Amino acid sequence: MPFVEGTNLARTLGELQGEGIQIIGTAGEAKGTFYDCDLTGPLVMGFEGSCMRRLTLDSCDELVRISMSGAVECLNLSIATGVCLSKACRQQRLAARG
Repeated sequence: MPFVEGTNLARTLGELQGEGIQIIGTAGEAKGTFYDCDLTGPLVMGFEGSCMRRLTLDSCDELVRISMSGAVECLNLSIATGVCLSKACRQQRLAARG
């Protein structure tokens, strides 16, 4: 899986957007869910709540949340990343099949 390293995340996200890459971020306050989202592009992962900085949130083209039922209020970053990457890999495989 390719990754991009940068010293300023908001600036790096802006440069990626300048290359035509759509940036999707995960945030608990997002209106849309990741179930209905195209996850074949890059993801910016962050904890729900205040852990993703405002400038980073504002730099995303779209924000999505992971809907859950039951008593679980939020997922830690490693679990949320695993859930999203699993769906992203599935979507990418389906897209490759045509």
